[in-house]
Amino acid sequence: MKKFVFTLFISLVSITSILAQSKDDQVCLDCHEDKTLTTTRNGKQVSLFVNGKSFAGSIHEEISCTGCHSDVDPNNLPHSEKLSKVNCATCHETPVEHYERSLHAEALKKGLTLAPTCISCHSKHEILSSKNVKSRTYVMNIPALCGQCHKEGTQVSGMVNPEERKVLSDYSESIHGEGLFKRGLIVTAVCTSCHTSHDILPHTNPVSTINRNNIAKTCTQCHRQIEQVHTKVIRGSLWEKQPNKIPVCIDCHAPHKVRKVFYDDSFPDDKCMKCHGQKELTKVVDGKSVSLYVNYDQFKNSAHTNNSCIKCHTNISNSKNPVCLNSGKVDCSICHTTQVDDYNISLHGQKHYQGDKTAPYCVDCHSTHNVQSKKNLTSPTFARNVPELCGKCHREGKNIATALDESKLGIVANYRESIHGKGLLQSGLMVTATCVNCHSSHRELPRKDPRSTINPNNIATTCAQCHLGVYEEFKNSIHSPDVTKTDQKLPVCNDCHRSHEINRVDLSDFRTQIINQCGKCHEKVSETYFDTFHGKVSKLGSVRAARCYDCHGAHNILPASNPKSKLSRHNIIETCQKCHPNSNRKFVGYLTHATHHNRDKYPYLFYTFWAMVLLLVGTFSLFGIHTIMWFTKSLKEKKRHKNEKKKVNENPSPIDEDYERQD
Repeated sequence: MKKFVFTLFISLVSITSILAQSKDDQVCLDCHEDKTLTTTRNGKQVSLFVNGKSFAGSIHEEISCTGCHSDVDPNNLPHSEKLSKVNCATCHETPVEHYERSLHAEALKKGLTLAPTCISCHSKHEILSSKNVKSRTYVMNIPALCGQCHKEGTQVSGMVNPEERKVLSDYSESIHGEGLFKRGLIVTAVCTSCHTSHDILPHTNPVSTINRNNIAKTCTQCHRQIEQVHTKVIRGSLWEKQPNKIPVCIDCHAPHKVRKVFYDDSFPDDKCMKCHGQKELTKVVDGKSVSLYVNYDQFKNSAHTNNSCIKCHTNISNSKNPVCLNSGKVDCSICHTTQVDDYNISLHGQKHYQGDKTAPYCVDCHSTHNVQSKKNLTSPTFARNVPELCGKCHREGKNIATALDESKLGIVANYRESIHGKGLLQSGLMVTATCVNCHSSHRELPRKDPRSTINPNNIATTCAQCHLGVYEEFKNSIHSPDVTKTDQKLPVCNDCHRSHEINRVDLSDFRTQIINQCGKCHEKVSETYFDTFHGKVSKLGSVRAARCYDCHGAHNILPASNPKSKLSRHNIIETCQKCHPNSNRKFVGYLTHATHHNRDKYPYLFYTFWAMVLLLVGTFSLFGIHTIMWFTKSLKEKKRHKNEKKKVNENPSPIDEDYERQD
């Protein structure tokens, strides 16, 4: 209740203050809204008209007239004709302090009537926020505002050096002016960005934002990384006129004509082509004659068409003869800092700087003067051409390939036959993976390096660049290190899908091999699988029999206790119905991996198996013994009958003799 009363009190005070303020303002406007109200100053008639509507919409609308004109008493009118000058410092202390030491204030103190004051830029009673598009100080309007005095043809422009008389027109044609006026980029630099709004000082003043020692800091307000880039660009040849002075931004980029650098004029391409346009120009390097000829037409049709020779070959000097003598190798990091930084830590870069002549450098992949965009069909770095480009070194039989172990031979040939290679080279799918998609373009590192894109810890995110949906399933599965915390190795993409020999998963080759892949980690489970009907049929060569991923899933493998698992109680019937349409709850009770070897997990099967074994052994043993005994007895009887017959033949009976006589 107390809080409510306090809030109500404050609101009433505020409303009362506003009403009182409005009442005071209206007293002033009763006279000053008269357009005919004037006064005479220095022999000139000056209007005292104030547009009440414009004032009400200004940034000062909450300040009453007496807030600025403090020597006016609304209760004691009419006021004096000569009022004190409004003191903007009452509210804007810092801007006024800066203005007081600026060139504008100094000119005003000297009595120069052209010198601007606060109202020259902000107006009197219609002051708008600099964020208001209608404001004079809105960023899009700044050049026009400053141009009222500084554009060519004004009195102020006639008082400065001829080079400074076209400030506004030069700015309009500069990269900054084009960005502002043609492209509407309100983040581009305008007059106040470099000269500040109020603290406008000559470049000779040590604290000026355009002083030689401060200009770099001024430019880096927008160009944050430019200092890192320019430490590579700055060479002694770029400031020969002042060899002991380090160059700053304006030494190469004219302040109001920011478009091209000055040294393009000192070292034009024509000067270079006088020598390098000759096909017979050569140089001996390591005992070999190397051509120094440059096809200029080819260069101007390259990705560097907007560059001049000097932008790459920076270490040239007029003090040399020829100017490019011993200029050294081109530093691509001048423009391509990130790419070169990656290359420097890559295996290619490390071997190159160790003196390995087989290690590729920038020009080996991108060429020298005929650098093509990777979107150009004929470019070596165009997606379809990348396997061939990498194959120059990594194809079997090449220098680098001979240094690799046997498991890494045939990389290019295997890639061509893989699903990626066929997609790229046979189906023309430019979105399929090439060498650089997996190994990166410039940061090729061995798989054991934790920073490598093919390191086991990073391979999943590398594949996710194309297979994002699969990755999202995988990172939630039991194979993901985010889910399963273990010291043992967890499988990643290339454990099941071999790096350069990736096959279609719906083909028989993949289905046949997948059991072996899973069996590398799940050896015991794999063995029990082959004891089942599915496993035995698979051994006979059937590709229709269910494999591991048919039941467990391919990338979304979850424990059966997880409701989202394909083997959970709610989903298992649907999983089995893919092959067995009539599956029901009783059917899925089949123990897929059950084995009589595990007495603890499957005791019924274990004891039943051994009971059957004992029964069979006992039965066969009984009948075996019986057969052996019968066989022995049979042999004895046969021998006995044989002996009796022999006795009869040796000792015939009288009856037998009578039969013989009768015959």
